[in-house]
Amino acid sequence: MAVQARAKIFPHLWYAKEAEEAARTYASIFPDSRVDRVTALPSESPSGPPGSVKVVDFTLFGQRFQAMSAGPHHDFNDAISLVVLCDDQAELDRYWNALLAGGGKEQACGWLIDRYGVRWQIVPAALDQLMTDTDPARAKRVSDALMQMVKIDIAALERARAAA
Repeated sequence: MAVQARAKIFPHLWYAKEAEEAARTYASIFPDSRVDRVTALPSESPSGPPGSVKVVDFTLFGQRFQAMSAGPHHDFNDAISLVVLCDDQAELDRYWNALLAGGGKEQACGWLIDRYGVRWQIVPAALDQLMTDTDPARAKRVSDALMQMVKIDIAALERARAAA
């Protein structure tokens, strides 16, 4: 399959060694997703001999991504995360559980770290609307409820918004 050539900007992720495995895992979780190409760098690099560095082009939800396995140079951290907007609780639960499988770690407020170290925010698509309610008291109740959650409970956020 050809890589999407028209994307002018896309995320690039540096993995110590498991870029292809991570891309295949992500592509198995999300619709309209696939691994497009795996290319071994034919030259020697600071990361190793020819063939030791692999560049992986993949697509998630129709969006181009690129990853590289090039040794333990940089770790992922909370400064960058991938946000997945979910239409309902079933979708949120499905992605949450799939990304935690195999050794991921729950964080707080809809954040998790997958087994490869990448940070994700698995959130309801309606979260922005709930958090920016024109009534400051409703918005605060939603925010207060969110701050108490690990995995987001959409019904609980809606109850907090509606509480008198």
